[in-house]
Amino acid sequence: MSVLLLRLAGPLQSWGSAARFTRRTTENAPTKSGVVGLLAAAQGRRRDADLSDLAALEFGVRVDQPGTRLRDFHTAHHSDTLKAMPLSERFYLADAVFVAAVSGEDRLVQRLYEALLEPVFLPYLGRRSCPPSRPVSIAEPMDVGLEQALREARWEASRWYRRKHEADSRRRGGPASKDVRLNLLLENLPGTVPEMTSRDLPVSFDPRHRRYGLRGLRTAEVRVPVAAGDASPPPPHDPTDLLTPVAPRND
Repeated sequence: MSVLLLRLAGPLQSWGSAARFTRRTTENAPTKSGVVGLLAAAQGRRRDADLSDLAALEFGVRVDQPGTRLRDFHTAHHSDTLKAMPLSERFYLADAVFVAAVSGEDRLVQRLYEALLEPVFLPYLGRRSCPPSRPVSIAEPMDVGLEQALREARWEASRWYRRKHEADSRRRGGPASKDVRLNLLLENLPGTVPEMTSRDLPVSFDPRHRRYGLRGLRTAEVRVPVAAGDASPPPPHDPTDLLTPVAPRND
């Protein structure tokens, strides 16, 4: 079994698991369905494709930078008829950074890593209006457990957030903290009672009948060295530069 770490960072993210009708909310961390959708898009899978292999991957998230919730009053019109769509509220996480991990069979995880290097469809962070500001792939797949990989991964927070963390430590009257406490959101251990559940286990992305199952979750906490992160500014990143050309379909 291999583990693939993903960096989910961008100006806006939105990970809905219970969003319906005119109120489109977001969870506080990436959902499994959202990340599976990102991986499926990178591979070029269509919305009606079989997802069973991706849904079976073990999944976990570490919150490196929680971000702030943003509410958007949304208006839209049909492109053909110009008829107004119903007004809606859409919620986002602004300036958030997460480290997500998927674990599974070696060959599948390797193919997912390669797909992220040259994605077929544009990767996005929950919604198509939320492209990543940094490369999604962090490193090549590793032969370790998923929770261990999340505990040992370096801190991916942005420079301004690191400065804020250091200033908060000094404001409390002590020296600059050498580590930071981060929250983990992991899949429930077999045979135990979950702390919570989320309907974000993807069954089908087919727009004619999207289907999701329940998933048990547990939480944990980890201390990550502050110095383990890279405080240098990230290089410019345009996710569209990575897209691979696709031959036209003869439908």
